[in-house]
Amino acid sequence: MHVQLGKYNQLPVVKEVDFGVYLDGDDDGEILLPARYVPDGCKPGDLLNVFIYLDNEERLVATTQTPYAQVGDFACLEVAWTNEYGAFLNWGLMKDLFVPFREQKMKMQKGRRYVVHVHIDEDSFRIMASAKVERYLSKDKPPYKAGDPVDLLIWQRTELGYKAIVDNRFSGLLYANEVFRTLEPGMKLEAYVKQVRPDGKIDLELQRGGARKVDDFANTLLAYIDRNGGFTPFNDKSPAEEIYATFGVSKKTFKKAVGELYRKRLILIEEDGLRASIDD
Repeated sequence: MHVQLGKYNQLPVVKEVDFGVYLDGDDDGEILLPARYVPDGCKPGDLLNVFIYLDNEERLVATTQTPYAQVGDFACLEVAWTNEYGAFLNWGLMKDLFVPFREQKMKMQKGRRYVVHVHIDEDSFRIMASAKVERYLSKDKPPYKAGDPVDLLIWQRTELGYKAIVDNRFSGLLYANEVFRTLEPGMKLEAYVKQVRPDGKIDLELQRGGARKVDDFANTLLAYIDRNGGFTPFNDKSPAEEIYATFGVSKKTFKKAVGELYRKRLILIEEDGLRASIDD
């Protein structure tokens, strides 16, 4: 059995030394867990969940620190420093994560954050990162249907909208004319699948589409009115940006929900806002 480099492994403690403990890496030999990371009361025979990476001398080493990303992940990381070989990203461990110049879309700058993919370099067998994330996105057909919830990592802004990495695997797009808030690369969001296009790209939306979205928000809006003394100054004339900032939905969804509540005689539509109906 081989240890998984750049991932978490459960390994048994085989012996204690002054500077830490050694773990059984099976085919990869004994792996040091430095003393600063050894849990209190740890003894030979204990099974530890550790992250395995390479130290400055390219030897396997273990840590109980939690990295911001592991091999196979996309993440938005900050450049800690640069040199003549490339950039080094802070990923939560003692040794920073290397991005060679060939894996940079533009020259990375210290203090700035970039969306990257973490992987093992095929030539050097070292853990490194790449800002050329397109090559690491799956080419498989996404297994989603309309309305499915997904997790997003915002990747970049384009003329059409915001490119996003879906469930750490696929490429997706939030259209600019359907987004009513500022999004930045590196933001993590929950969203919904609008459709999977024939080319495998995923169209996304921040609110669930269709009648279910309107029904859900109608209940939310009615509860909001009740919590605010039976009245809210929002109505059809309110700016879309203010509606989104308060409720997280588009003005179209807001208006449909208002119409539904009015038809059910649960609210009154007044000149300056919406008021909860009072039963006779």
